[in-house]
Amino acid sequence: MSDISYVRERFIPAESPPISDASAYGWIRRNLFASWSDSVLTIVAILAILYYLPPAIDWLFLSAVWTGTDRTACLTVDQGGALPTGWSGACWAYVGDRFVQFMFGSYPRDQLWRPLLVAAVFVALLVPFLIPRVPRKGLNALLLLVGLPIFAYILLLGGRFGLRHVETSLWGGLMVTLILSFVGIVISLPAGILLALGRRSQMPILKTACIVFIELIRGVPLITVLFMASVLLPLFLEPGNNIDKFLRALIGVSIFASAYMAEVIRGGLQAIPKGQYEAADALGLNYFHKMTFIVLPQAIKLVIPGIVNTFIGMFKDTSLVTIISMYDLLGVVKASFGDSGWITPVTPLTGLIFAGFVFWLFCFGMSRYSAFVERRLDTGHKR
Repeated sequence: MSDISYVRERFIPAESPPISDASAYGWIRRNLFASWSDSVLTIVAILAILYYLPPAIDWLFLSAVWTGTDRTACLTVDQGGALPTGWSGACWAYVGDRFVQFMFGSYPRDQLWRPLLVAAVFVALLVPFLIPRVPRKGLNALLLLVGLPIFAYILLLGGRFGLRHVETSLWGGLMVTLILSFVGIVISLPAGILLALGRRSQMPILKTACIVFIELIRGVPLITVLFMASVLLPLFLEPGNNIDKFLRALIGVSIFASAYMAEVIRGGLQAIPKGQYEAADALGLNYFHKMTFIVLPQAIKLVIPGIVNTFIGMFKDTSLVTIISMYDLLGVVKASFGDSGWITPVTPLTGLIFAGFVFWLFCFGMSRYSAFVERRLDTGHKR
């Protein structure tokens, strides 16, 4: 019998088990050193962190000034203060002294319990609304999206129920940023859905009107919309019948966000297979039921990243209301740079870092919650 060369005469030696991706070493190898290019970029990133992080930590925390009553707390001896020559660090004493102004603007200090109460109610309604398993979601949504704006309007503005009237020109800081973004989110999502459905409608007049509105608003920057709402809108009103400046900002931000939201939703509607529409028609569903129970839930799930991206962009764009003399968090921080009591070389950078951190905190929170919702609604891996 001749030898068969392609038949192995001995067993292949056993190999070591693969490194588990769940282990720390496996994660590092897979994510940081998977290839030579990844290894080079990882090493460069580590070197950059080691080079820049220690000075940043020293400037922000170790050499920073945390207490003080005026600018002398953050000045060197050569500048008229008590710090050693060559000192450089964050002036958190300035942020602490102006913290209330950064949060509420010029809202009367003896009436701060009103925005604080609104903030407490907002958190109490928002937390259960964001937790999926909390019961009575319908009632929770009704109180948060309808009841809270009415309650906040009455409490913050005052003028009734024995409350002192506080003009919106005194509002400012983070309070204005949150109000503008919350109202914009509440209005832009349903308005964007209606505009997207109208743009895909078979009725020529409705479709044309939606297209003109969307393209007109998306074709101009938000500054232009706010300028038109603040300056041009009063020209079309009767003398003495003026609209509050803050309300104009709310309208401008809402319609601007609605136009962008409409295109995001339209992208989701176009991604739904035609068979879903045909299946809904075969079941005898009318247009309302087809969109409410079949098409829109799938479309919205597909474009959750785009929706949240629009929300984040709108949250940051609230800083543009300074063009109509409304000061949000960034506007109040920049306005405080001119305060003679806190003029120092490090004050502007410290204030901008504080404002940037607050903006990042809210935007990062929205981004993480968006990722959580995506994972929860993702059914592609389930069998």
